[in-house]
Amino acid sequence: MTPITEGDGKTLWHGRFAGGPADQLLAYTVSLPYDQRLAPDDIAGSRAHVRGLVRGGILDGDEAASVLGALDTVEEELAEGRFVFVASDEDIHTAVERRVTELAGDAGAKIHTGRSRNDQVATDLRLYAKRALISVAEGVLALQEVLQRRAEEAGDAYLPGYTHLQRAQPVLLSHHLLAHGRARCGRVQ
Repeated sequence: MTPITEGDGKTLWHGRFAGGPADQLLAYTVSLPYDQRLAPDDIAGSRAHVRGLVRGGILDGDEAASVLGALDTVEEELAEGRFVFVASDEDIHTAVERRVTELAGDAGAKIHTGRSRNDQVATDLRLYAKRALISVAEGVLALQEVLQRRAEEAGDAYLPGYTHLQRAQPVLLSHHLLAHGRARCGRVQ
């Protein structure tokens, strides 16, 4: 995680209360260390949202180009570990939005128009799940390939089969291994 530095001290709730919450509450509710993995998804969702803001007449072509360029810069900074988080970054969404606004000015401040934080989180989590599921599927396929190879290597080796937690008839080790995954091996398309 990139270190957090002092910023302007403003948070999402700063305009609603005279004082700030207790440090213990802030420590309990912090999500930035966990949701940084959503950064690519937040940027992808923000790019799509910018295109929608153009269609809706909220951003003009020059503003959109500025915001999209700022999103490209933020993406690079995050990927290269140069992104500087500040104390007021409550989550990855506020961090990205803050930095885009720093880079694109008033046009960047419009990036939150027409979307709630809840919608943004739901979109990011869906995009993240789609990315993560590809890795999980590849891992399952790799395990199936290993089980297939081990089953072929096992030959005619037997081991005791079990039923109702008691030994039963002998079974081939290869059959036991293949019972843990389909014997079909392949790659995710």
